[in-house]
Amino acid sequence: MTKYLCRANYVGEGIKGLMREGGSKRRDAVIESLKSVEGSVDSFYYAFGETDVFCILDIPEQSSAAALSLMINSTGAVTLNLTPLMTPEDIDEAARKTPSYRAPGQ
Repeated sequence: MTKYLCRANYVGEGIKGLMREGGSKRRDAVIESLKSVEGSVDSFYYAFGETDVFCILDIPEQSSAAALSLMINSTGAVTLNLTPLMTPEDIDEAARKTPSYRAPGQ
């Protein structure tokens, strides 16, 4: 299962919904959404500043992560960004590979 860094911002009606429902009910809604794609929440935090929510999510397939992102972003109430996370071992494996590449103009 892949872990994703989730960064979200409430927009317009989404802010009003957060204020009306409260933070724990919105977190529970995220948990339920993840269950629908067989995923789960590893951690969930609210913040203030440039980003409203930071969380770590476990999602089994890229297509499920993309479907969840599309569904949430389509509401217009939240802007969601998902970034796949890699372990140090994933980087070890990548460092052992030798892809070929030609830089532009070379």
